[in-house]
Amino acid sequence: MKRYYVMGLFSNFEEAFATIAEIRNHAVPGVSVDDVTLKSPIEHPEIEEVLGDRGSPIPKFTLFGAIFGMCFGFLFLASAQATFLVQPQGGKAVIPLPSNIVLTYELLILFGVLSTVIGFLISARLFTRRHPLYSEKVSLDQIGILLELDEKNVNPIKELFGKHKVLEIREEVSQ
Repeated sequence: MKRYYVMGLFSNFEEAFATIAEIRNHAVPGVSVDDVTLKSPIEHPEIEEVLGDRGSPIPKFTLFGAIFGMCFGFLFLASAQATFLVQPQGGKAVIPLPSNIVLTYELLILFGVLSTVIGFLISARLFTRRHPLYSEKVSLDQIGILLELDEKNVNPIKELFGKHKVLEIREEVSQ
């Protein structure tokens, strides 16, 4: 099925926000706010009111990294101590828990931090190619709204963009 990518470039924030607000109010059936990607040269905290809350996957990366670090850390330390010249001596534990707890905690932190960094790099899409509809004008002073649509929604979105004084509309079709 063909997917259409449409990008509208706006000169001011109010018109871009009004366009997103109309998309949120279902001005075009079949298009939701989840299809919208806002590209801007600066951060806009007020856009969260219009776009709604979008969760971040980074805390999940941190949680799984910390759990892995804790399990791996304890198993690694215990297996290293249990197999290294095991010579039980009177009353001394082969796997000493107090020192292992501290080292396991440190490995929990290490893997939690590493997985947070990896999660950030993945969710920021730093290793992906730039989208073909990218415009250098977005880096300067314009706001871009990028939508991924079906064929039947392309013309209504273009009309909605035109209603809100769009400067330029770019379009691309992918298979």
